[in-house]
Amino acid sequence: MSERAAEALINSVPETVQEAQAPPSFDEAFTLHHRAVFRAAYALVRDAGLAEDVTQEVFLKLYQHLGSLRNEEHVRPWLLRVASNTALNAIRSRGRAGTREEEFAVSATVGGTGPVGIEADYERRTEIEEARRALAQIKEPMRSCLLLKQQGLSYREIAQTLNINEANVGSLIARGRKEFTRVYGKFGGRR
Repeated sequence: MSERAAEALINSVPETVQEAQAPPSFDEAFTLHHRAVFRAAYALVRDAGLAEDVTQEVFLKLYQHLGSLRNEEHVRPWLLRVASNTALNAIRSRGRAGTREEEFAVSATVGGTGPVGIEADYERRTEIEEARRALAQIKEPMRSCLLLKQQGLSYREIAQTLNINEANVGSLIARGRKEFTRVYGKFGGRR
């Protein structure tokens, strides 16, 4: 191939294709992925304030490592993996969460919502706790696949986030759902 033909071929490639391979700017990544990172963190820590802290820490890590990401396709799985690890570290390092729940219960009774509001709130919290206990009984790759799928991730994104084979994601989700239904029924959940 002549030099002239090679130059013509290079010039014919649109700039958008070349730019698509570049990693996004920090602002773009933050705008595109903030909600997904927060949801992933919240699913693990179950506390909005702590999930915000985890999200902030994740994006700080992104800012520090933005140059090491190859292209935009790798940003979301990387962020979700870092969010998962950071959230698990936060859970390990934080003290008992019981005090927050006790404070919530005290504020609900002091707030004067009446017995109906308190009973409905108690039932809702009981159902949530049963679902959490059922999720805790599910073994790890299935539980993570189930939570990430519930947040709307594709099989490819789940596989990249958890460093597992994409072909296994569907069966892990199906087995996780079946196990959740079985365990949730033991705790008295509806379904």
